[in-house]
Amino acid sequence: MAGFFCGEKLGNFDLPTKIYRMKITEFLKHNYRHFNAAALIDAAEGYKSHLDNGGKMMVTLAGAMSTAELGISLAEMIRQDKIQIITCTGANLEEDVFNLVAHDYYERIPNYRELTPAQEQDLVERHMNRVTDTCIPEMEAMRRIEDVILEEWVKADQAGEAYFPHEFFYKILLSGKLEDSYQIDPKDSWLLEAAKKNIPIIVPGWEDSTLGNMFAGHVISGDVKNVHTVRTGIEYMMYLAEWYTNTATDESTIGFFQIGGGIAGDFPICVVPMLHQDLQRENVPLWGYFCQISDSTTSYGSYSGAVPNEKITWGKLGIDTPKFIIESDATIVAPLVFAIVLDQ
Repeated sequence: MAGFFCGEKLGNFDLPTKIYRMKITEFLKHNYRHFNAAALIDAAEGYKSHLDNGGKMMVTLAGAMSTAELGISLAEMIRQDKIQIITCTGANLEEDVFNLVAHDYYERIPNYRELTPAQEQDLVERHMNRVTDTCIPEMEAMRRIEDVILEEWVKADQAGEAYFPHEFFYKILLSGKLEDSYQIDPKDSWLLEAAKKNIPIIVPGWEDSTLGNMFAGHVISGDVKNVHTVRTGIEYMMYLAEWYTNTATDESTIGFFQIGGGIAGDFPICVVPMLHQDLQRENVPLWGYFCQISDSTTSYGSYSGAVPNEKITWGKLGIDTPKFIIESDATIVAPLVFAIVLDQ
């Protein structure tokens, strides 16, 4: 509940004693009437309508949304069944857990734009990895998780088993091994909530992540014998193809809520034309809703900045698919959209 208050005494002026409270949704609908503000409202209402009409929703996470602590609102969306499947980068997968166990060791640098190369060098020497204004501590976050997940990698490898990157995380989170190390309220970890519900997660390009690099190192050093102990992106696409085919119907289509651009959005949206064009599967519906929060510009062949209608030409969206684009900062916009969907 968001509150807007009056009643405090300012100087010699007594303000009215009545306290006015306004829900976040009420505030947004009253003030957000035009331009990108109006697009936010339209997209959120479209999201709600899609679910109310029996649809399901995929949310895709690009950038460093976990380090931005989107989990505070995203976890609640998962708890309330507003999300049925997630696609994210390897960075977002691991950084939610880094934040879960090492939050107290993070450092925020508000004046990051003013840092000199020497100050950046100081950060690397202290093993503080900077993401814009936030530094992730290597030893307390990355190496702590490496020690725990390496046990699972080796165990699976020796048993001749293979799992997806997110499944290894589900194993360590649900095992309780990390509980004593939690430094935030666990209800604010979106990955922990996803693990509890066992919702599908697609992680294209997981190799381009800190733990992906660590896994490569352990394969090179011989700690893990089979490089396929962690399943690959092609297998993720195969998994997504079966999930989509078995889940999407004309009465219950899958929506696509894209936060940012890049592989987190590009990879999963292609499953539909792949099913139609490469597998020749019939009666597979197009994506039933589309929204992107983007700060990319529509030029220079940028797919992340392409307007939604371009996706019609690729067989991803239809003429009548509800389509929205909010050109703004996802760290500001996504929690507000979620607040409307959650009726906060």
